[in-house]
Amino acid sequence: MPVTGASRDPRDAALNEVERIVQSPVLHSSESLCKLLRYLVQKTLEQPGIALKEHQIATEVFGRSESFDPRLDSTVRVQTGRLRSKLAEFYASEGASDEVIIEIPKGSYLVTVTHREQPERREEQPTRVEPAVVAAEPVRPVPSEAWWRNVAFLLVGVLSLTLGALAYVVLRGESAAPRSGAGTLRAPLRAFWSPYLQHSEDPIVVFSNAAFVGRPETGLRYLNPTTDSLAKVQDHYTGVGEVLAVHELDRVFFNLARPLQVKRGQLLSLDDLKNNDVIFVGSPSENLVLTEIPGTTSFVFRRAPSGPRKGDLAISNTRPRPGEQESYFAPAEPPVTDDYAVIAFRNGLNASRWELILAGTTTLGTQAAVEYVTHERSIETLESRIPHWQPGTLFEALLHVRVMRGVPVASDLLAVRAGP
Repeated sequence: MPVTGASRDPRDAALNEVERIVQSPVLHSSESLCKLLRYLVQKTLEQPGIALKEHQIATEVFGRSESFDPRLDSTVRVQTGRLRSKLAEFYASEGASDEVIIEIPKGSYLVTVTHREQPERREEQPTRVEPAVVAAEPVRPVPSEAWWRNVAFLLVGVLSLTLGALAYVVLRGESAAPRSGAGTLRAPLRAFWSPYLQHSEDPIVVFSNAAFVGRPETGLRYLNPTTDSLAKVQDHYTGVGEVLAVHELDRVFFNLARPLQVKRGQLLSLDDLKNNDVIFVGSPSENLVLTEIPGTTSFVFRRAPSGPRKGDLAISNTRPRPGEQESYFAPAEPPVTDDYAVIAFRNGLNASRWELILAGTTTLGTQAAVEYVTHERSIETLESRIPHWQPGTLFEALLHVRVMRGVPVASDLLAVRAGP
């Protein structure tokens, strides 16, 4: 561990400073960051100058499995970045005068400890009183009329630019996503997503990656497990809607000051489902992990067993009410002008964890479902349809999505079922 400055016992000084930091208001509420700080300091004390690997930190600090791949899971980088910011915040506030400074330089997991030099005390010297010297007041020229006119023009220009910028921000409203950090989301959105802020482990966004066979040059098609070889499966493709959906979720969680892990469905583990809150992006036809765990009960993705749309994916309404259909299909042929999507909030495999399913019968419906739960007005509409709604209320909802030129432009809430 690089150490600068003087200290009689650098090791004890560093460990004492660590405990001071983790007990401070800046870090006290974040168990995972406290654990990471203690680990990094301890390792660099025990093995000075030896670089730590992401895999080592992921498995020993965050409980990841041996199959952890830092290319697919950014947990260590994200958490270390958060810790680096928290340390800077600590030393800008209550740690401003601490003798010991702990830092994590960018691009490294090695901790550095700096010991401030304390100023030497010197004997006070008698103050020498110098005779006062009064300087003559210089003669200041009176500004000319042209000078005042130029100043006035300048002030008017600055004022115009300021008012123009203010008007732009006001007129823009919610069309631009705020990126200034926690606190920028309004109350309805913060309340809706608050269950995902309860635990120290970061939520996981699981996006679909369907099993295909073939090649992009000659044509891809869905895997037929009864006739196709599993050795020829291509499982690294996802839809446009899923990509934009993950971006939208990242925007919301950035403003909640909460990092997200992002995983494709094929890499999700049972431990992830037990230990983390999860957001599924994509239907069970492509997000295949949803076929292996308990899913929705009111609005269920099924392929039509008979009729003119036999074999096509639909959302089945298992308990239709007056005026509701039993099945909802996207158009059989392109272009897609309408789609249907499900939003389902439920308990996870571990009852203390949460699962949110955001899925359409096409990739555009999936995108629309995510957009619905990331905007204030639609969240208010949804909550108004759920009796006695409060954060953590379980529900399933069905959306009708209108599409124009491959872009979802509006979503209507068709039906809601409250409860598990």
